[in-house]
Order: sequence, then structure tokens, then C-alpha cells
Amino acid sequence: MAEEEEKLLDFCEKRKENIEKKRRNFERILFNNTIGAYSVVDEHGMIYPVQLVDISRDGCLFQIPWNGNAINKFENDKEFTMRMYFTRDSYVPVVVTIRHGTEVLDTDRQRYMQYGCEFDKSMSSFEAMESFIEFLYKFAEHSAIDKGDSKVFFL
Repeated sequence: MAEEEEKLLDFCEKRKENIEKKRRNFERILFNNTIGAYSVVDEHGMIYPVQLVDISRDGCLFQIPWNGNAINKFENDKEFTMRMYFTRDSYVPVVVTIRHGTEVLDTDRQRYMQYGCEFDKSMSSFEAMESFIEFLYKFAEHSAIDKGDSKVFFL
């Protein structure tokens, strides 16, 4: 009986891993192609574009092309406002705190600084981001890949 339970737990864990992988893949496509969601860092009246890499219920990961400039360097525990754009002219402001920074070599062979941030969930504007993030999780869990093998028609 214990062995059967272990197999069941393994199956559930594997399903969770697949959903998480699907969510991250969907985010990449969404952020890069579909709705043009992108972000900027708004610091001291200056706005710096950043590429959103990942987003979760607690925070986000963004990257900036690395060129050694001071604007690419953010210290841990630094708090600032990010603008999460969903159209060319409209955005949702969120306050984030830098939790870690790492230099990475991305798939395009370009060097980036990636920063993991934690959301300030006490801001009223975070409610909109929270709904968007929840959609990403639900989409990953319930969506299916169209392989062209069959279609479902609704009347």
C-alpha cells in the first residue's frame, strides 16, 4: 500500500512540474510576442526598459542587457516602482524589492543581469497584477496544445 501511495505522489508531483513548465513557456510567449507585455523600472524620474522573464504570485524576474553601466546594477533590498505595460500607453504600477541579482548568458548568447524581485502586495494596484498572475497559473493548468489532430466545435 505504501508503494502505491508513493507512485501516486510521484504522479502528482510530475503533474505539478509539467504545469509549472507550461506556465513558464506560456509567459515567455506572452511577454515576447502576444500582448506586448513589458516593464520599465521607474527610478528617480528616469525610466529604464527591462525584459520580464518570469512572474509568480510573490514576485518577478526581469533582465537587462549587461554592459557594465551603473543603471544595470541594483542592490539587494532596493525598492522601486515597476510599470507593467499591457498596451503601448497603459500600465499597472507595482512596487518591488530586489532580492537577488545574477549575471547570466541567455539563449541568444547575450549577457544579461537578472534580478529576482518580491512584490509589495499592500498596494491597491497589485490587485490587477494578482488577477493577471492567477490567470497565468490557471491557463497553464487547464489549457491544451492544439496539435491539429481533432477540433471541437461548439453550437
